[in-house]
Amino acid sequence: MVIPEIVEHFPYLGLFSLLILGGIGFPFPEDTTLLLCGFLIAHNIINLVPSLVVVYMGILLTDFFLYSAGKKYGRMIISTKIFGRLISQEKVLALEAIFRKRGIWVILLGRHLVGLRAQIFIVSGIMRMPALKFLIADGLSSIFSIALMVGAGYMGGYSLKVIKKDITQIGHFAIFLLVVIFTLYLFARYFKSVRR
Repeated sequence: MVIPEIVEHFPYLGLFSLLILGGIGFPFPEDTTLLLCGFLIAHNIINLVPSLVVVYMGILLTDFFLYSAGKKYGRMIISTKIFGRLISQEKVLALEAIFRKRGIWVILLGRHLVGLRAQIFIVSGIMRMPALKFLIADGLSSIFSIALMVGAGYMGGYSLKVIKKDITQIGHFAIFLLVVIFTLYLFARYFKSVRR
C-alpha cells in the first residue's frame, strides 16, 4: 500500500507516516504534511484534536530520532548511508559554531528553516545537548509550526469549500438565467411569427 492510499484510508496513520518518512529524508516535507492535515480538518475527513496529537507526536518522534542519531554517531554520522545525504562535514562544523554562540535558540528558531531543520537536530545530538532540554525547545517550537501550517491548510481547505459552494450557487443561477433568456427568446419568436 503506497503512502497516498494510506492517507486516504487511514488518514491519521498516513499523516504520522509522512512526518516520519519526511524527517529521515524522503520527499515528504513536514510543512506540506501539516498543510494537508489542515486541509483534511477543513473537509471534515479528520477531527481537530486527534489530528493535532498525531502530528505533534510524529514531529517530536522524528526530531528526537535525528537528535539521537547525532548523539550516537557523533561526527561519524556523515559517513552513514542515511544521514550522509542529510548533512556534510562542512555543515556540521558551521552549525556547531552557531550552537556555541546561540545555544538553545538555534533549535527554537532553526526548526522553522526548512532546509536546515534536520541538520540542526542532528548537530544538537552531536553537541550532546541534554535530551530534556532538546525536547522542551523542540516541543515549544513545534507548537508554533503546527499552529501556523495546519492553520494555513485549514484556511485553504475552508476557502475551497466556500469557493465550491459559491461556484455551485453561481452555476445554478447561470442555468436559471439561461432558461429565462431562452424562454424570452422563444416568446419573442412566437410573438414575431403571430404578428406576421
